[in-house]
Amino acid sequence: MTGRLVIAGLGPGADDLVTPQVSAALAEATDVVGYIPYVARVTPRPGLTLHPSDNRVERDRAAHALSMAAEGRRVVVVSSGDPGVFAMASAVFEALEGRAEWDGVQVEVLPGITAMLAAAARAGAPLGHDFCAINLSDNLKPWALIEKRLRLAAEADLAMAFYNPRSASRPEGFARALEVLREACGDARPMIFARAVSTPEEHLLTVPLTEARPEMADMRTVVILGNSATRVLRRAGGDVVYTPRSVPA
Repeated sequence: MTGRLVIAGLGPGADDLVTPQVSAALAEATDVVGYIPYVARVTPRPGLTLHPSDNRVERDRAAHALSMAAEGRRVVVVSSGDPGVFAMASAVFEALEGRAEWDGVQVEVLPGITAMLAAAARAGAPLGHDFCAINLSDNLKPWALIEKRLRLAAEADLAMAFYNPRSASRPEGFARALEVLREACGDARPMIFARAVSTPEEHLLTVPLTEARPEMADMRTVVILGNSATRVLRRAGGDVVYTPRSVPA
């Protein structure tokens, strides 16, 4: 008997930002698989087995989930945010390639609110026009490619959202990214540091690119950089950062 594998996004942190569709899948699951802090967000109950694992074993995690689903279990692989944005959906499909024994497993991806959208909503509308998302971790791609993409995105005048900006094991990466961005952009456009959005530890800080410092970010921070037209609207209730929808001809 073949079971079902659901790849689900738990959203940025708050329980009320988990979609009803994801909640229903978790309620039906026999097994939940994922990175340790994400599995910890799932409430234990009778009949549910939790399988937490380390952050750098995505392919092994995917294979384990697929094997359990092939045995007839109802498995949910959880990611924070959206599972298709720098998360487990790609890892599961990579694991499926060339594995005929898993062809019969039903796989479904359930979207979630990803961190950059939650952060953008808190700040205002900094992603109101064309934008891109870049993962600043060089664990799975070389730094030279990251730098190339930063420069090209700046040349295209895209707003940018950065995931995994600065970890304890590679604190120098974000400093290098800031140097590249200052050189490529050449202005003081707004940069938003949004940490732990929708949790009790939430903190937002907006500074000009010229004043951004590496220590303003960590691995719980999403960083958003506006384009050349992005504005800071000063309001009595708090500043709003937004990017106009139109571009002058």
